[in-house]
Amino acid sequence: MCTLTLPLLLACSANGLAATVVMAFGEKIPPFCFPESDSGIELEVIGEALAFRGHTLEPRYFPLARVPLAFRKGEVDAAMTDLGQDLAAVGGHYGNPAVIYYNVFVSLKGRRFDIQKPEDIKGLSIVAFQGAAQRYPEWLAASQKDGLYFEQNNQELQVLGLNKGRYDLVLSDRSIYRYFELLLERTTLFKAKTIAMHQFVEEDPQNYRPVFRDPQIRDDFNAGLAQLKASGRYQAIYDHYLKQ
Repeated sequence: MCTLTLPLLLACSANGLAATVVMAFGEKIPPFCFPESDSGIELEVIGEALAFRGHTLEPRYFPLARVPLAFRKGEVDAAMTDLGQDLAAVGGHYGNPAVIYYNVFVSLKGRRFDIQKPEDIKGLSIVAFQGAAQRYPEWLAASQKDGLYFEQNNQELQVLGLNKGRYDLVLSDRSIYRYFELLLERTTLFKAKTIAMHQFVEEDPQNYRPVFRDPQIRDDFNAGLAQLKASGRYQAIYDHYLKQ
């Protein structure tokens, strides 16, 4: 077994040895990432894709905004996302997207918002995941400037805040939002109010590519990911978490 510390990085690839790939993940992104059990959709997809050619995933958890920084500083061998930063400039090699996040604005249905363009959210308070302002500057820069934009990586608190009227909008992946609604209803006295989800962009899968320091590991990951999809295992991982 070869661990991808920098001195050994090239040796692992050149000799085709199995490697332990230390990878940065966001620290709280259910159902995609559960740090307490090293599980979740994204961890299992990436871990099994790497295992296709003998590699082992070793996840490291960071506040989401620090994921690309950890890669830049050489603390990890790979990162689940670049959060809109160009990590190719610091030696990153982009893989195919393991998962795609479908981000939407969520509002209470009773507010009757019609969101078609950035001007439609002017004056509304927004809470979003860390790094969203970098991902969607054309939508969020004005709210940020007006002091109406906040980032909160604990997305359970986003759901609670919207339900209590503390924010006008939540910017979240639609599956993550629904997951936390169901979780709160199962474990607390929380009663979810009816919501509306507003699609505001066409998601580009290229925004969700993992980044690897070693191009051979990237190629091995891509091969494993293709095998997961062809075999049906990829969909089975999703179903395990979202159809319970």
